[in-house]
Amino acid sequence: MPTAELLVSVGLATPVLALLACFSPALRERLWMLLVLIPLPALAAAVVAIGLISSGDTAAVTLLFDPSGLAIGLVVDHPGAVLLGVAALLWAAAGLYAAPMLQASPHRGRFSLFWLLTLTGSLGVFVAADLLSFYLFYGLVSLAAFGLIAHDGTAFARRATSLYLLLAVLGEIALLLAFVLLAEAAPLAGLGISSTVAALDGSPWYWITMALLLIGFALKLALVPVHIWMPLAHTAAPVPASAILSGVAIKAGVIGLIRFLPFEAGAPHWGTLLLVVGLITAYYGVVIGLTQREAKTVLAYSSISQMGLVAAATGLALRAGNAPAVLLLTLYAAHHLLAKGALFLGTGVILEGVSRRRWLVLVPAALLGLGIAGLPLTGGAAAKLALKPLFDTPWLGLLAALSAAGSALLMLHFLRRLWVSGEATAVSIGAVNAHPNGLLRRLLPWWLMALAALVLPWLLLPWLGLGDAQTWLAQSLSPAQLWKSLWPLLLGGVAALAMWRWGERLPQVPPGDILIWSGPLTRLISAVGAGVEALDRGLRQWPVAGLALLILSLLLWGGLLNVH
Repeated sequence: MPTAELLVSVGLATPVLALLACFSPALRERLWMLLVLIPLPALAAAVVAIGLISSGDTAAVTLLFDPSGLAIGLVVDHPGAVLLGVAALLWAAAGLYAAPMLQASPHRGRFSLFWLLTLTGSLGVFVAADLLSFYLFYGLVSLAAFGLIAHDGTAFARRATSLYLLLAVLGEIALLLAFVLLAEAAPLAGLGISSTVAALDGSPWYWITMALLLIGFALKLALVPVHIWMPLAHTAAPVPASAILSGVAIKAGVIGLIRFLPFEAGAPHWGTLLLVVGLITAYYGVVIGLTQREAKTVLAYSSISQMGLVAAATGLALRAGNAPAVLLLTLYAAHHLLAKGALFLGTGVILEGVSRRRWLVLVPAALLGLGIAGLPLTGGAAAKLALKPLFDTPWLGLLAALSAAGSALLMLHFLRRLWVSGEATAVSIGAVNAHPNGLLRRLLPWWLMALAALVLPWLLLPWLGLGDAQTWLAQSLSPAQLWKSLWPLLLGGVAALAMWRWGERLPQVPPGDILIWSGPLTRLISAVGAGVEALDRGLRQWPVAGLALLILSLLLWGGLLNVH
C-alpha cells in the first residue's frame, strides 16, 4: 500500500483502536493521557495528501474496498484533506487542554469514550466516499457528542443534551431518507457519493431528496430556525468539548453540503432558498448574540451567524452552478474551525482562572475575533477575500459587508463579556498549580490554535489551488481593498461604543431564544430530558450507550467489508 493510503488508514484506525481499548476499564480510565496524540496520524495523513494533491501527483488519495460494485471506501481530495488536517489539529489541541480537567474528574473514562467516538466520526466524515460510510461517520459525530455535552451532569446540561439529541435524531432520519432516495435513483452507480449525486438531477424524487438533504445538514449547521441546540450545548459543555462542537462538529454539515449538493448541474431555486435562509441566520445570530451575557454563549451565536454566511455562499454557488466554489467554502470553513476552536479554548483559560495575566488571552482573542470580521493581515482576511467573488453584485456585496460589521460588533461584545467575566472570576490558580503542567497544558494549545488561525489560511490558498499567498496578501493591502475591509470594522466599532453605553437596556434573551415561545416543544424536551437523566445515572456506573454505539459501528463496518 502506498504511503499516503497507509497514512489515511492509520489515521482513522488509531481512534478506532483506542475505542477498542475502552472495553478494558483499566485502560479506559487512562486514555485521557493519550487524547492529544490520537489525532496526530490523521494530521500527518492530511499533510501528505495535501502535498501530493497540490504538486499534481494525484487528484485525490482513495481507498476503495469494492471498486467494481458498491464503491465503498474513503477519498481524500482538496476539501477532505484540508478539513481533515485542521480538524485533527484542533482535536489534538483540545485533547491537551482537556488533560488537567480529566485528571481530576471521576468520570474521565466515560468522557474519553464519547470523546473518541466523536473524534472517529468527525475525522471519517471528511473523507467518506460512499453513502454508507458517510452516514456511519455522520451518525457518530452527531449522536456521540451528547456524552460530551452531558458531562457536567447539571440540570442545564441535561436540558441541553435532551434538545441536542432530539434534533440530532431528526437530522439523522432526514439524511437516511435522502440517502435511500439517492441510491434508489441510481441503482447501477453503486453507493459512491459522486456518482449518486451526479444522477440526482434526473431522479423522480429530486425535490424531496434535495429538501431532506438540506434539512439534515441545516440541523447540523444550526441554521435558523433549527439553531436552538447550539447555544444550549456550547454553554453546557466543558470548554474543550465546546471547542470541538463549534470548531469541528458543525463542519460535518459543511462537508455534507460540499459532497451532496449538485454544484455541477446547479439548482437555482434551492440556491436561492439557501441564500435567504443563510442571510437570515447570519443577521439573527448577531442580533440575539448581542443580548447574551455569558462569553461562551456569545461565541455560540457567533458560530450560528458564521454558518449562516457559509450557507448563503453555498446558495450562491449552487444557484450559479459554480463547482470550483467548493474550494472557497473549504477555506472559509477551515478558518472558522481554527478561529472558533481557539476562541473557546482562550475563553476557558480566563473563565477557569488558569492565569491572572488576562492579556495573554485577550490580545490574541481580539485579533482572532476581529479576524472573523475580516481584519487585514489575519487569517480571517484571507477567508473573507476568497469568499468575496461569490457576492458579486452590489446588493450582495453590501449585505456581506454589513454582516462583517455585525460580526465585528458581536466579537467586541464577546471581548467585553470575557473581560467582565475575568474580573468576576475569583477562582484561585492554586488548583492548577497542584498539577505543575496544568498552566502550560491550557495556554500552549490556546497559543497554538490562535497562531494557526492567523497564519494557516494564507498557507492554504496555494494548497487549494486558489493562487499565490503573496498575490492575495498584496491585493488585501491595496488602498481600495483596505477600505472595503476596514469600514465594516469601523462601523462595528462605533456600534459597540454605543452598545457599551446603552446596551444594558437590551432584553436578556435566554440561550435557545425561540424556545420560550414553543410550549409543546419544551414539554417534549422535558420528557426526553427525564429519559436522559435516567440514562445519565446508568452512564455514571457503566458507559452503556457509548459501548453500544461502538459495537454497532464495528458491526456495521464488518458487514460492509463482507458485502458480496
